[in-house]
Amino acid sequence: MAWGARVSAEFRGKVRAIASRLGTDADDLMACMAWETGRTFSPAVRNRAGSGATGLIQFMPATARGLGTTTDALAKMTALQQLDYVERYFAPYRGRLRNLGDLYMAILWPAGIGKADSYVLWDRPDRPTTYRQNAGIDINRDGRITRGEALAKVSGLLAEGRRPGNLWPGR
Repeated sequence: MAWGARVSAEFRGKVRAIASRLGTDADDLMACMAWETGRTFSPAVRNRAGSGATGLIQFMPATARGLGTTTDALAKMTALQQLDYVERYFAPYRGRLRNLGDLYMAILWPAGIGKADSYVLWDRPDRPTTYRQNAGIDINRDGRITRGEALAKVSGLLAEGRRPGNLWPGR
């Protein structure tokens, strides 16, 4: 399992079960959580840009409230406990999470689920604030952020997570 060497056996087992129920790949879920937590898999990690997002998939405060909790409560949970909220978050997308891109779009911008990598998530003229907040992923600096550009870093973390030292050899 990608990044499996960084987490407990219980965490790996729970991620496999969640991925199976969601119809997605456990390696992809691990790559998304590695990205969102800066490779720490910490349930308490907070967004450095000040959005208030917290945890394994960077739950926004409003999202946490919609799941019946708060970002403060999520930050106090163990990683295993927080995985229950990860699954609850993804449940509405069950059956639509066909690849790493779809899984990551469910976190970042759900309108991008099922779209081609050329799909424009945000551009400078139409969504200036969202574009500015994510300008670092505009790889070619053309003022448009595509799904493919957003996915590039997470794809890199999937590959990194499959390297010796990060990889857990058992599925």
